[in-house]
Amino acid sequence: MNFLSKKSYIAWYFVIPVVFIHLFVIGIPSILSLALCLTDWSGLGKINYVGFENFIELFDDRYFKKAIFHNILWTIIFLTVPVCIALMCAYLLTGIKRGQMFYRLAFFFPYMLASVVNCQIWKYLFHPIHGLGGFFESIGIEALASSPFTTKETSLYAAAFVDGWHFWGFLVVIYLTGMYQVDNHLYEAADIEGASKFQKFRYITLPMIRPIFIFSLMIIIIWSVPVFDYVYILTGGGPAYSSEVVANYLYTHAFVRFNVGYASAVGTLMFIYVIFIVGIFGLLRKLGWEI
Repeated sequence: MNFLSKKSYIAWYFVIPVVFIHLFVIGIPSILSLALCLTDWSGLGKINYVGFENFIELFDDRYFKKAIFHNILWTIIFLTVPVCIALMCAYLLTGIKRGQMFYRLAFFFPYMLASVVNCQIWKYLFHPIHGLGGFFESIGIEALASSPFTTKETSLYAAAFVDGWHFWGFLVVIYLTGMYQVDNHLYEAADIEGASKFQKFRYITLPMIRPIFIFSLMIIIIWSVPVFDYVYILTGGGPAYSSEVVANYLYTHAFVRFNVGYASAVGTLMFIYVIFIVGIFGLLRKLGWEI
């Protein structure tokens, strides 16, 4: 009893319930998923062991390959567009002295909204009758009258745009926090040398916020793997698999087609990929990179 009443163990009283919840909601299902990837279980009835047949079938599945390609494309988009815009806005905000908190809140507000709310806003905005589509049709611009979420060529990019709109404010806040930690004497010395704003950003700001910048790239790569909600709500992976991503593909097989073993194989590959990415960043850290 004296052991449990020590102040040094008080924190464990609060942590243990969370650990148990995490274990039963995430930990155990994840372990079971790794086991079920070698079966053809449908979610009910007998579990049949099939070895690596699910993985063999996956690598021959053209829809799975298309989903992987869409995830790679999604990652590239998020490593470029939101990052560049967030860096630019964060750097510009460092020069604003008044209303700093207002701008931070304005940029961060979309990130605080639930994905369902964000998606419904943009779905209504691009509605072919009640939204911008109806407006463009009324003025005779038929090419812009249809919703980008229902067009095969634009569905993936439209979903990425909405997700990026909600996400880039988060990057602005973390980049801005890093920029405020840069020593002002470095900028003053650069001003004396006649450096331009771009040169100060290139040779002072970026190197000084490199740990935060690299960390943001890492979380973008990792978060681009299980991307699901925005694609599912806005396009459902369609039309004709044009916006299908790996997580949406997994969901379809697990909860629509009831092919749990096959879906578990997809989840296992996602898990291996995330471990691989984390391992690369861990190796870079051991090599001396500031991450």
